[in-house]
Amino acid sequence: QVQLVESGGGSVQAGGSLRLSCTVYGYAYSRICMGWFRQAPGKEREGVATIDSDGSTSYADSVKGRFTISQDNAKRTLYLQMNSLKPEDTAMYYCAATFRFPVVAPLKSSYYNYWGQGTQVTVSS
Repeated sequence: QVQLVESGGGSVQAGGSLRLSCTVYGYAYSRICMGWFRQAPGKEREGVATIDSDGSTSYADSVKGRFTISQDNAKRTLYLQMNSLKPEDTAMYYCAATFRFPVVAPLKSSYYNYWGQGTQVTVSS
């Protein structure tokens, strides 16, 4: 059974940095697309950044130049390095994965069928 386990959230002041991690357990497929999504109170879940097995990435415009997604295939771990954090980045962040291809719009949450439990990121001004 596929399981995603996240870590690394927390509280930071504006301008600070955090790194999120997500380890995937229980899959044997050769290709996987993974991503980070976030949801703030009263708002819809939105795609933040995604990465395919071939290394191709997608970013939301709001985080381009500040966030970097990466993966360690040997460790089956996904990372999100978040720099220059802003109060509007405050949200619950979720790791997601899919083994179904093609993923035409990788920042769209409906493509993903495996989700982590979420980790809270709070940025204070």
